[in-house]
Amino acid sequence: MVEIVTREQLKQGLAEGKILLLDVREPNEFAAGHIPGAVSFPLSTFDPSRLPRENGKRIVFSCRSGQRTQRAIEMARLGGRGDADTHYAGSMNDWLAAGESVEK
Repeated sequence: MVEIVTREQLKQGLAEGKILLLDVREPNEFAAGHIPGAVSFPLSTFDPSRLPRENGKRIVFSCRSGQRTQRAIEMARLGGRGDADTHYAGSMNDWLAAGESVEK
Protein backbone atom coordinates (compact mmCIF):
# COMPACT_ATOMS: atom_id res chain seq x y z
CA MET A 1 0.00 0.00 0.00
CA VAL A 2 1.27 3.44 -0.93
CA GLU A 3 1.28 6.00 1.85
CA ILE A 4 0.56 9.64 1.10
CA VAL A 5 1.60 12.83 2.86
CA THR A 6 0.00 16.21 2.29
CA ARG A 7 1.90 19.47 1.87
CA GLU A 8 1.26 20.41 5.50
CA GLN A 9 2.38 17.00 6.76
CA LEU A 10 5.50 17.27 4.61
CA LYS A 11 6.34 20.75 5.88
CA GLN A 12 5.89 19.64 9.48
CA GLY A 13 7.94 16.47 9.02
CA LEU A 14 10.77 18.36 7.35
CA ALA A 15 10.76 21.04 10.06
CA GLU A 16 10.88 18.38 12.78
CA GLY A 17 13.60 16.37 11.03
CA LYS A 18 11.32 13.34 10.72
CA ILE A 19 11.22 13.16 6.91
CA LEU A 20 13.91 12.56 4.31
CA LEU A 21 12.50 13.97 1.06
CA LEU A 22 13.89 12.33 -2.07
CA ASP A 23 13.15 14.19 -5.31
CA VAL A 24 13.09 11.65 -8.17
CA ARG A 25 12.99 14.23 -10.98
CA GLU A 26 15.97 14.55 -13.31
CA PRO A 27 18.98 16.63 -12.19
CA ASN A 28 18.12 19.54 -14.50
CA GLU A 29 14.59 19.69 -13.05
CA PHE A 30 15.96 19.57 -9.51
CA ALA A 31 18.46 22.35 -10.28
CA ALA A 32 15.69 24.56 -11.69
CA GLY A 33 13.94 24.50 -8.30
CA HIS A 34 13.11 22.02 -5.57
CA ILE A 35 11.42 21.83 -2.20
CA PRO A 36 13.80 23.12 0.50
CA GLY A 37 15.54 20.20 2.17
CA ALA A 38 14.95 17.76 -0.69
CA VAL A 39 17.72 15.46 -1.89
CA SER A 40 18.12 14.62 -5.59
CA PHE A 41 17.60 10.90 -6.29
CA PRO A 42 16.73 10.69 -10.03
CA LEU A 43 14.41 7.95 -11.21
CA SER A 44 16.57 7.44 -14.34
CA THR A 45 19.40 6.13 -12.15
CA PHE A 46 17.24 4.80 -9.31
CA ASP A 47 18.90 2.01 -7.36
CA PRO A 48 17.02 0.76 -4.29
CA SER A 49 20.27 -0.44 -2.73
CA ARG A 50 21.44 3.21 -2.62
CA LEU A 51 18.38 4.42 -0.72
CA PRO A 52 19.55 6.05 2.51
CA ARG A 53 18.75 4.43 5.83
CA GLU A 54 18.17 7.43 8.02
CA ASN A 55 17.59 6.56 11.66
CA GLY A 56 14.01 7.36 12.49
CA LYS A 57 13.39 9.36 9.31
CA ARG A 58 10.56 8.49 6.99
CA ILE A 59 11.51 8.43 3.30
CA VAL A 60 9.08 10.46 1.19
CA PHE A 61 9.35 10.66 -2.60
CA SER A 62 8.52 13.77 -4.61
CA CYS A 63 8.53 14.54 -8.35
CA ARG A 64 6.62 17.00 -10.55
CA SER A 65 3.09 15.64 -10.36
CA GLY A 66 3.23 12.38 -8.42
CA GLN A 67 3.60 9.89 -11.28
CA ARG A 68 7.32 9.15 -10.96
CA THR A 69 6.99 8.76 -7.21
CA GLN A 70 4.68 5.80 -7.79
CA ARG A 71 7.35 4.14 -9.95
CA ALA A 72 10.04 4.88 -7.36
CA ILE A 73 7.96 3.22 -4.64
CA GLU A 74 7.43 0.17 -6.87
CA MET A 75 11.16 -0.06 -7.61
CA ALA A 76 12.02 0.33 -3.91
CA ARG A 77 9.66 -2.50 -2.99
CA LEU A 78 11.07 -4.77 -5.69
CA GLY A 79 14.53 -3.98 -4.30
CA GLY A 80 13.54 -5.01 -0.79
CA ARG A 81 12.88 -1.54 0.60
CA GLY A 82 9.24 -1.79 1.61
CA ASP A 83 9.87 0.97 4.15
CA ALA A 84 10.20 3.48 1.27
CA ASP A 85 6.49 3.56 0.48
CA THR A 86 5.43 7.19 0.88
CA HIS A 87 4.93 9.98 -1.61
CA TYR A 88 3.95 13.60 -1.46
CA ALA A 89 0.59 13.87 -3.21
CA GLY A 90 0.73 16.47 -5.95
CA SER A 91 4.47 16.91 -5.51
CA MET A 92 6.03 20.06 -7.05
CA ASN A 93 2.84 21.04 -8.85
CA ASP A 94 1.02 21.23 -5.51
CA TRP A 95 3.96 22.95 -3.79
CA LEU A 96 4.19 25.67 -6.43
CA ALA A 97 0.42 26.14 -6.69
CA ALA A 98 0.37 26.86 -2.95
CA GLY A 99 3.01 29.57 -3.38
CA GLU A 100 5.62 27.75 -1.31
CA SER A 101 9.28 28.71 -1.69
CA VAL A 102 11.81 26.65 -3.63
CA GLU A 103 15.59 26.24 -3.48
CA LYS A 104 17.81 26.41 -6.55
